[in-house]
Amino acid sequence: MSTAASFRARLHAREMLIGAFVKTPAISTVEVLGGAGLDFIVIDQEHAPLDRAAIDALIPAARWSGLAPLVRVSGPVQDNILSALDCGAAGVLVPHVSSAARAAEVARACHYGPGGRGFSGSVRAAGYGGAKLADYLADCAGNVTLVAQIEDGEALDEVDAIAMTEGVDALFLGLGDLTISLGETDFAAPAVQRAAERIAAAARNAGKPACAMVASRAAAEPLLALGVSAFIIGTDQGFLRGGAALAVTDFADVRNSNLERRT
Repeated sequence: MSTAASFRARLHAREMLIGAFVKTPAISTVEVLGGAGLDFIVIDQEHAPLDRAAIDALIPAARWSGLAPLVRVSGPVQDNILSALDCGAAGVLVPHVSSAARAAEVARACHYGPGGRGFSGSVRAAGYGGAKLADYLADCAGNVTLVAQIEDGEALDEVDAIAMTEGVDALFLGLGDLTISLGETDFAAPAVQRAAERIAAAARNAGKPACAMVASRAAAEPLLALGVSAFIIGTDQGFLRGGAALAVTDFADVRNSNLERRT
């Protein structure tokens, strides 16, 4: 089973999946994350300086490291969905899906058919010309994963319809932007918590998984209770900064003692 097919099957089976955002165009970073035991990465085109060439390099690095590579696309979304999938991404995370009409639009862009994904048989996803058309179309139809990010207050009014949209595989609770959209400054604000419950319920009612980003195991617990099963637990930059800060803290007493002696 391919990495993309395995990821999609495990996601729909509500297995606990652990991933990370990748914001640095470095193959070695992806390899390190694969060796750490993550299940997937999300290459973050939306909030990092990652062009198509960088994404094209990171996707195969993820695959040979045992990670399912998704791409969080930026605008123009339809063009970047095409680029990500042609490069061999297992799927896409699409930000700001705030209506059922938008959900249908991005779902169409992920799949071949009238008004949908543009075709090229020479890309990585098609084996650089080596795949038979019928086999390739069937593989794409069954294995491309679309995760719709719900992060706008207005999306709550249509979240049930978004979840039910054909081609949408999962909902992502975008709690950062959602908090701001609701006029709050705290992820734990009651309005934000009610919104999270609303999104998770829509996913459950549609028979689809829900995903979220959390800063810790403790932060995941209430979301697990809501049925969220896939978690982004950090970013490559965050892991680097956290590890460096921990090492510096470990030497704090030595550093301070040395400063005292010098003064």
